[in-house]
Amino acid sequence: MTDVKRISLEGIYGSVPGVKPREVAHFRARTFKSGNSLALRLPAGLGLEPGVEMELRVEDGQHYEFWPIETPKRKFAIDKVWGSATDLKLLDPSERAFEERPLWRGDDADKEAK
Repeated sequence: MTDVKRISLEGIYGSVPGVKPREVAHFRARTFKSGNSLALRLPAGLGLEPGVEMELRVEDGQHYEFWPIETPKRKFAIDKVWGSATDLKLLDPSERAFEERPLWRGDDADKEAK
């Protein structure tokens, strides 16, 4: 039977191109009872905002990993405002005409003022 030598790559990360070591920070946190659930108080050093929904992964009942869930952007619901402005009237085409005027350009206005 031959001896198997195990080599740790931790010491050689700096010399391997394209391989970057993971940044690891250690914090202490305390669990507490919150209603019928168990909660984990997270340190402010993590930079999380209150109210962020998180996804939790549990491996073998021992290792926990969590990350924020991206919330979908709110969409405008036209059905909630449709028909709410019943007293508006359409404009006549003659009311839609605008007087021509020169366009304002910031740099030109500064030169004329001098």
